[in-house]
This record gives sequence, C-alpha cells and structure tokens, in this order.
Amino acid sequence: MLRHLTMALILALTGTAAYSQETGLRRLDTGDDGRGWEAVGRLDLAGSGFCTGALIAPDLVLTAAHCLFDKATGARLNDEKIEFLAGWRNGRASAYRWVRRAVVHPSYAPGGDVAAERVRNDVALLELRHPIRNARVVPFGTDKRPRTGNRVGIVSYAKGRSDAPSLQEVCDVIANQAGVLVMSCDVDYGSSGSPIFTFDGGTPRVVSVVSAMAEVDGQKVSLGTQLEVPLEVLRAALASGGGLRAGTGTQMTAVGVPRQTGAKFARP
Repeated sequence: MLRHLTMALILALTGTAAYSQETGLRRLDTGDDGRGWEAVGRLDLAGSGFCTGALIAPDLVLTAAHCLFDKATGARLNDEKIEFLAGWRNGRASAYRWVRRAVVHPSYAPGGDVAAERVRNDVALLELRHPIRNARVVPFGTDKRPRTGNRVGIVSYAKGRSDAPSLQEVCDVIANQAGVLVMSCDVDYGSSGSPIFTFDGGTPRVVSVVSAMAEVDGQKVSLGTQLEVPLEVLRAALASGGGLRAGTGTQMTAVGVPRQTGAKFARP
C-alpha cells in the first residue's frame, strides 16, 4: 500500500466548467426514483453557475463555501440572489426558496494555494427566507464522520446532468486525515456542496459535503470536510446573527482553474 496519496486538486466545481463522463451514477428522473431525496436541490448562484445543496432543517441548506464566491472575479456573491431548488427535476422543483443570508466557516481561506486546510473548512450554511414546509421535502439529519473503509453515497447535480440529480449509493472512504475525507464517489463540475451520506439503519444522514475532485493513481475521487465540528461552528455563527450580505466587498482570488499541488494526504 502507498504511504501517501498525492493529488492534483480541482476546486470550485461550479456548473460553468467543462463536462467529463460520469460512471456508477443513477439518474433520479422520475417521482418514484427521487422519492426521499427531494431535500437535495440545485443552488442557482446569481447567474454565475450552480452547485448542489442539502436541506438539513426547514430553513437551512448545507453546501460548500467556495460556491458563494464568483469564480471569475473572486467576489462574494449576493446571498439574496441565490435560489435553492429543492428536488429540482426536469424543469420543476418540489419547492423554490431564495436565500436570506449565509455564513462560511471562519477559517475558510478562499485565496492561496490549494491545501487540506482549505478543503476541511470548505463548508457553508445558508438560511432561507422562508422555511420549506412540504411533506415531500424532509430535511436530512447529520451524523459523525465516517471511518476509513466505510461505505457512503452521494446525490448530486453536475454539468451535463443539471436537470435531474444522480445517486451513487455505494462509494468508499479511502482516507481520513487532517480534517479531510477522501472518497471514491464520482463527482463533476456542479457537484460542489453535494451531500455525502451514510446509511446506517437504512436512514441517509449527511456526513460531509463535496469540496473538490482529485485523482489518486489515476482513480477519480472526491474530497470533503469532516462535517461534525464545522457544522457546529456555522450554526453558532447564524445564531449570533452572522451572515455576510450584499455589498460587503469581500474578495478572493479566482478559483476553479485546474492546478497542480504538492499537498499530500497520508493514510491514517
């Protein structure tokens, strides 16, 4: 076994980038296929692309922090121009809600080199203007981080399949270190913020969100935060009145361009 996993990371997987072929995914095109997954939705990002998000409370959506920044200019998007389309499928959603405010992890650094520190803090919590009170759209619970070797699954939108979500029920946690999960889940541009699920007891619970995609010895993998502690930080930030609003002028360097990095993720 290799002692280290060397990765070329690609951040900001918004739906404006190039498409590549997916494998191991099942599209949820019909009402029967998508039943139980309506709380996963597409986030339309103020005309600058899309990400994936998951409802974890009637008025709270979990996604990746880098989704809230314009990939061309690096400027923070206007939260109030982001729309959550719950269960978006073939031109219709189970619920439509605009975002009221959003908080990103305070240690998330949008500029600088791609590194484990950025990935492990790449998480954001969005408060909707109005809660979703719909019997078909049931918020997901969250759970503790999975261990290396555990099976997880993902529901995501992506370039080339932005009109309906796709489910990959079985992928593996390959490594777990420095606050970063390395998983064999198949992701593509637009999959940023997609919920990673465990299925203990037959109930899907969110344990991570997709931050980036990478290659390990030619194998396509996904990277995400270990969610438990960052989520507590975000909930506290909202409770204390946090949330950047339009016109803050927050800046970052442009992301979304494939880059090489010497970052190494050791197997635990």
